Amino acid sequence: MRNARRLCNLAAVIALFAVGTKAQDKKREAQLRTVRGVVTDKSDNALSGSVVFLKNMRTNSVRSSYTDDTGNYRFSGLDPNADYELHAEKDNAKSATRTVSSFDSRKDRNSATLPFP
Repeated sequence: MRNARRLCNLAAVIALFAVGTKAQDKKREAQLRTVRGVVTDKSDNALSGSVVFLKNMRTNSVRSSYTDDTGNYRFSGLDPNADYELHAEKDNAKSATRTVSSFDSRKDRNSATLPFP
């Protein structure tokens, strides 16, 4: 009888912990940021198949993505407290580097175009 009561109490504690953890995950998810933009050539034509690099300046980790058929790229799930550097590469050419500041509090940031010289 005593063991059954302890098991019930333990199950209740575990359930409360799971609910609290899930709520914290949702709150953290709501604070994450997204950066999106377009890669163009010097004539403002969209460049599909370009590789866009996003570097977290706090951790030095780098993520990369290819642009779609219209030159668009998107990075989501970004830490709102970190600064990022962003540049694109295609056919041995590199765009200018752009900075995404942690002081920009917008959750969904449409970053500047990444033009090739």
